[in-house]
Amino acid sequence: MAQDDPVVSAQWLHEHLGMPDVKVLDASWYMPVENRDPWEEYQVAHIPGALFFDLDGIVDRTTDLPHMLPSEEAFAAAISELGIKNQDKVIVYDGKGFFSAPRVWWMFRVFGHKKVWVLDGGLPQWRASGFNVENASPDDAVLKSNAANKAVERVYNGEQVSHNVTAKTYQQIDARAKGRFDGVAPEPRKGVRSGHIPGSICVPFPEMFDGAPNLLSADELRQKFQQAGISLDQPIVVTCGSGVTACILALGLYRIGKHDVPVYDGSWTEWEAQSDSDYPKVTAPAC
Repeated sequence: MAQDDPVVSAQWLHEHLGMPDVKVLDASWYMPVENRDPWEEYQVAHIPGALFFDLDGIVDRTTDLPHMLPSEEAFAAAISELGIKNQDKVIVYDGKGFFSAPRVWWMFRVFGHKKVWVLDGGLPQWRASGFNVENASPDDAVLKSNAANKAVERVYNGEQVSHNVTAKTYQQIDARAKGRFDGVAPEPRKGVRSGHIPGSICVPFPEMFDGAPNLLSADELRQKFQQAGISLDQPIVVTCGSGVTACILALGLYRIGKHDVPVYDGSWTEWEAQSDSDYPKVTAPAC
């Protein structure tokens, strides 16, 4: 297990499953239009010993924006209740392979827990490898918390992004599909227009992995970003629809050595809801 690589293989997890310092979290989450319940799916089948991490539960309850970061204190209290210690190795996965698990990986890193990895290929890869799953018991823990928001480094807010539109200090990469980015396909959340933040570059998150799905190699990831016109020597901020899939880009950038990439937590959902004069929008194709 490499400290500077953000993923571990299903084989590695299988060999280390059950060790006292290895904690596994099912961080499955789905878009509202998918009509899937990650908690119900966890109860039916999950990696043995995995705990359920509720992305919609561990949030800032003072805002209407979806799954915004809780306070550092609330996050620390929640993981402490599950018996997760600073020295533990935390392995996060989701039901799609690569979708919501990188968000939880990013959350742990934001709050100072460095020993955290994403399971490469997630639950689909685990099952494809022939490894067992189990169903839930009444005693299984669910990681949830109510909290107030607190400014945290490595998190970008709307005002910072608005300033960057003119200052151009950071390169802004958007993880959403091209149609949503261009404003020609609808957003999955009702009442949210599609489009993008001026100056953003579109790199859809599925480009970070192969068809398995497994995270691409460092060389392949580097090529993807460079082909999109990203200068890896310059600062980068990543964004998406609501701060989830942007973390997949952050994961890919981490693999190639960019360990300082902030995520715009509110992302397009926050940006689109603000006045056009303060938060300008682009709806014409730009990538």
